[in-house]
Amino acid sequence: MYWYGSGTDISTDPAEVAARLRAVKTDMTAYVPCDWRQAQQLGLVRDRQEYLEAVRRVTIYMAEEGIAAASQEKDVELLQMVRTLDEMDTVINLLTERLVDWYISITPSFSRKYRGSGAGAARLLPMIGKKGTEPMKKVAKEILSMSAARTSLMKEVSHKAVVVIPNMSALVGGLVAARLMSRAGGLAAVARMPGSSIQVIGAEGALFSHIRTGTPSPKHGIVFQHRRVHNAPREVRGAVARALAAKLAIAARLDYFRGELDAVFVDAANARIDGLMGTGTGTEPMKKEVRK
Repeated sequence: MYWYGSGTDISTDPAEVAARLRAVKTDMTAYVPCDWRQAQQLGLVRDRQEYLEAVRRVTIYMAEEGIAAASQEKDVELLQMVRTLDEMDTVINLLTERLVDWYISITPSFSRKYRGSGAGAARLLPMIGKKGTEPMKKVAKEILSMSAARTSLMKEVSHKAVVVIPNMSALVGGLVAARLMSRAGGLAAVARMPGSSIQVIGAEGALFSHIRTGTPSPKHGIVFQHRRVHNAPREVRGAVARALAAKLAIAARLDYFRGELDAVFVDAANARIDGLMGTGTGTEPMKKEVRK
């Protein structure tokens, strides 16, 4: 059977074709590509141009169907929230660095130790808001306002992640789990990943450098933001990251296919990971996540 059907059940209507294609299971080893002349002989099209137009209508219809279905997935809003949060981090850091450089340029005696972005620069914002020029004060006020909005959004992301990806959130916290899912491309994508891929999500640069030039391979990416990894002794940090990523791969599948918390799995996973660190049974409370 070809995309337009067979026997008396033939049509180029996009809706009918899409329904047919979803139902048909084709053995690709025995598949013979369709020739437009066959559709012409069946009276479906008059020439090749008309055949290509029919194919185009069907593919556009199916693409629109796919986009509509994807927009209804439960992780869509969380993905947008995480990406907005990351964009806000970038904007805040860039504006803060620019404003500090601006202030230093008219205050030569000012210590250069605060140059650059980061915590030192961020601490300067209230001071610039008081002692800077009027334009500086306005910019500093806007950055501080955006920082407050960013903090609020971060809390919302963590709360939303607990609902959308409860098992991943239980292992690494809502914010880290949401960032892993975002960088993977969504919940369906991360659920299909092996633990080894999840382990290096966010370390793509180091990974490609390792492949091209033979530099040491990365031991962790975004999972390093979780306290179990960055607090682990250096000699076991790679093993902890590997074990955590393997459990995250299972957790992602649970979140995708079941969508509910599996307390037995989470407890066993925490005990396994904390056992590697020699910290006990994994029942200690989670610490505050590290800001990206």
